[in-house]
Amino acid sequence: MQQQLSKKKIALFCGAVLTLGFTHHVSAQNAQSTVIVSGSRFEENLNEVPANVQVITREEIAESTSTNIPDILSQIGGLNVRNTNGGQLNLGATIDMGGYGVTANSTTLVLIDGQRINPIDSSSVAWESIPLDSINRIEILHGGASVQYGNGAVGGVINIITNGGKKDLNQLSTSYGSFNTLVNNAIFRSTVDETTLQLSANTSNSNGWRQNSAANAYAFDAKVTQSLGGRDNLYADAFYSYSNQQTPGGVVGQVGQGDPQAAKFNNIASGTTANNSGIRAGLAKDLGSNFNLEVDSFYSNKTTFFNQPYYSSEASGIGDPANGQYQYISPSFTKFQGWQGNFSPRIKGDFGSFGTSILGYEFNKASQSSGNTYSAVMNQTAANVYPPGPYGVASLPLQSAANASLYNQSIYFIQKLPITNGIDLNGGYRYQTQSATANGTDIWTGAASDSQTYSANAGDIALNFKYLEGQRIYIKWNQSYRFPNIDEFWGWSKNGGGSTFGGILKPQTAQTYELGGNWQVLKSNLTASVFTSVSQNEILYNPATFINSNSPYDINRNGAIFNILSAVTPRLSIGAGGTVQHAFYANGPYQSQSIPQVPNLLLNARATYMITSQWSIGGVINYVGSQHYDASPTDYNSLAVMPSYTVADIYANYKLGNWETRLTVKNVGNAQYATYGGYGFVTGPNSNNGSNYFYYPNDPRSIFISAKYSFN
Repeated sequence: MQQQLSKKKIALFCGAVLTLGFTHHVSAQNAQSTVIVSGSRFEENLNEVPANVQVITREEIAESTSTNIPDILSQIGGLNVRNTNGGQLNLGATIDMGGYGVTANSTTLVLIDGQRINPIDSSSVAWESIPLDSINRIEILHGGASVQYGNGAVGGVINIITNGGKKDLNQLSTSYGSFNTLVNNAIFRSTVDETTLQLSANTSNSNGWRQNSAANAYAFDAKVTQSLGGRDNLYADAFYSYSNQQTPGGVVGQVGQGDPQAAKFNNIASGTTANNSGIRAGLAKDLGSNFNLEVDSFYSNKTTFFNQPYYSSEASGIGDPANGQYQYISPSFTKFQGWQGNFSPRIKGDFGSFGTSILGYEFNKASQSSGNTYSAVMNQTAANVYPPGPYGVASLPLQSAANASLYNQSIYFIQKLPITNGIDLNGGYRYQTQSATANGTDIWTGAASDSQTYSANAGDIALNFKYLEGQRIYIKWNQSYRFPNIDEFWGWSKNGGGSTFGGILKPQTAQTYELGGNWQVLKSNLTASVFTSVSQNEILYNPATFINSNSPYDINRNGAIFNILSAVTPRLSIGAGGTVQHAFYANGPYQSQSIPQVPNLLLNARATYMITSQWSIGGVINYVGSQHYDASPTDYNSLAVMPSYTVADIYANYKLGNWETRLTVKNVGNAQYATYGGYGFVTGPNSNNGSNYFYYPNDPRSIFISAKYSFN
């Protein structure tokens, strides 16, 4: 694999940044007065939170080379971002916090203004539904947080804050570049008396670098905030997004092999379309001088269409059992329709020397249905190759559908107790129950259904020692959990494709021990933590059996995370971060084997330099270490590993009055790399199916020019 930036150069550059990081620091995001909400769901000083929290400000977003949220989280947040489709728009990207690999979509909780936006299935967060200009800051909380947020907050929490206050802001921006990619953003925010209206929108279009990889997305958000005096306020936020993404599929072979631009033969003309809409609302109210009430609620509705025209073609109907060729039965069209609603009130009491207490309740209900349409070719193939019977399909014509509903309730309590001057004891507990009902019809076994109620507990306890201004250390124990996604109730049949019902799984839990803190040295800020965790009943998909199950073996994760920010001079600002991690089976037949898709090393370095008051330049470098292909653990010993890669972006910026223009070069070293790869069953032409490597290549070097105009 070709990389024009060597690992040695990257290591030297990161080392230089770390050395410079202890000179001067003027950064609003990590100042003593920084207010966050991710630590307890109420606003509090960053220094009061016993957790590793990074805050990405609106200014940092504006100064970055990013045009989408996953890029921001990778380049500024230093998080591991994977994408099976690549592309400049980063639709469908997965953020992995804590080293959970292929299940990271389900273990990294993503919030908007404290309200979850993760879907109830294993699909990605709809990043395109959040206009970039609507973001005031992004809070990244490393480690489990199920006490505060419940289901899914196992590896970490990303809280995207869109409440930018009352300051008027009217801005338009556009970016155009390689692969005919065009991104437009707009925000208009105005305050009249005590009412603030914020309208934001974005459009994104790209032809894509690969065959069959074009994509477009549109999003609109309207938010009204009514001040009720003091800290009291009421808000309502309506949103809508649409995305249409072609799916090129994987490239057969190890990373770097094959033609990375070519779509897989059975993915030609395939694509996914999604419509997502809903409303969020909230209230913050002081109840006297010692109590605060907050209420959040949301409702969202999402429809997704997945089209595979190949399975309506004559070429897809080939199969000769006499020669060992069994046709993969697949629908040509699938529709997903689902909704979810959430209601979460909480109250905070300040009891002076006895500390603060938070009591909260959360109610969530969700439902999703899916239906598959099989072409005449697939029905004829099933009739010829898999006739109805004990070893064939359940019935003809082919029918496949699934329905699932979830009903969640939880109650939680958080306590902060001052022990001595500068030392606080923090703790909390949450109890959640989930009732899940699933039923469906698949092409092999016919009708199946199940109904289960499971419960899960979360808890944490921490000591936070603020021994000097701007200096603190904490030690923490945490237990968090996640319930299975509804699509994890189903697997895939070995008979030749098609879904099959596997039952409702138990929730997985993880216990974590963490030591960390933040230190301001010569006005530089360092945040760091080390952790070790053990996970039970982890929900995993086995490529060898094609089903999801609770792992009977414990999985351990160890690691260290750091982030440094500094303004070396009034003109030069730099930052660096990194993660060292290892995820592996703790016992059983695969003891000590690594979990796939978890790189052991992530490094990030970034810098901005103001040449004059009008001109500035900057750049960012990300290094991702080697990792195992997604595969059955029984294949690990014989498989290669995905190679490490280094990606760098640079930019030059010019400001004149209300105008700002920028030239950006992404992947300046033209690295050939992939963020996801696997080994397992691969459908081949003419029913020549079998096990092989596959990967999803990312885009090569690209160039963009952008312009922004501020009306204020």
